[in-house]
Amino acid sequence: MLSRREFLRGSAAAAVYPLLGNCTEPPRWERDTYRRSANSRVAILGARSYEEPLKDTVLRGIKLFQLDLKGKVIVLKPNLVEFDPNGVINTNPLVVEAAIDAFKSLGARDVIVAEGPGHRRDNEYLLQASGLYDVVREHRIRYVDLNSDDVRPTRLRSRFTNLQQLYLPETLYNADLLVSMPKLKTHHWAGVTLSLKNMFGVVPGAVYGWPKNVLHWAGIDNSILDINSSLPIPQFAIVDGIVGMEGNGPLQGDAKKTGVLIFGNDLVAVDATAARVMKIEPRKIKYLEIAGDFLGNLAYDRIEQIGEPLEKFQQDFRVIKNFQDLKTLTG
Repeated sequence: MLSRREFLRGSAAAAVYPLLGNCTEPPRWERDTYRRSANSRVAILGARSYEEPLKDTVLRGIKLFQLDLKGKVIVLKPNLVEFDPNGVINTNPLVVEAAIDAFKSLGARDVIVAEGPGHRRDNEYLLQASGLYDVVREHRIRYVDLNSDDVRPTRLRSRFTNLQQLYLPETLYNADLLVSMPKLKTHHWAGVTLSLKNMFGVVPGAVYGWPKNVLHWAGIDNSILDINSSLPIPQFAIVDGIVGMEGNGPLQGDAKKTGVLIFGNDLVAVDATAARVMKIEPRKIKYLEIAGDFLGNLAYDRIEQIGEPLEKFQQDFRVIKNFQDLKTLTG
């Protein structure tokens, strides 16, 4: 384990920036990261507004996957990237609160909320302005700023970037389950930003810059793949689609009421399902198409939809002009 100060003093950052040239070998992944099962399950549950009791809905969604949570340490990773009082940028704090209550009621020993915002460095401001601070304080749980957490060098288990390793927060190594809690949004560079893209926030800004510059230089799609293949603990996803964002996301888009929460332990399948809710073809999202080869299931016929029918919640999310081809669904 390296403290942030030790990391910087030792000039370990020099090991992060290298090698951003062309790959000398084609991208590949290690055999042990090929953990895709034959089929995956994704739960879609209706939630009409943030004002209705959400704990029961979140509890139901988690229970559908029969997770062993007793005595476990759970890290909730919402999307807390920037604050706009008139926008819908971040995971709603009421969804985070419902997850805290649900995981505690299922026997979790400790629930931690953690995020490493990629834009604004003032994490304390974001917590206060977004309303997440009130949730954390009321429930007396720990919040970890992943941008400044102690880090541990982590060997990559896939090679889509030229980064030789990732420095990941120690908090992840001390937990049993990492729960990605993104907002249902379009993205002006990646097409969509869901549970896989949300993992950009676990990579510390103190090492990789703002807005995670090294990852952008290495390629957003490639970085998403390397991060998600190399995370040290199992993942689960709860997508906040009660009100999503369409158009010029992830910051400047428009609100889109969808009335849905999406759950699953295969993040590829969750994101494919979430994309289909937005009437976006997941196989046309570059990182999702590749992730479907080894990280999880992408094909519609390999994903068992449980809960409520996907078609009940489908909304036609606008995308920017460069991504118009994403709107042609192929089944």
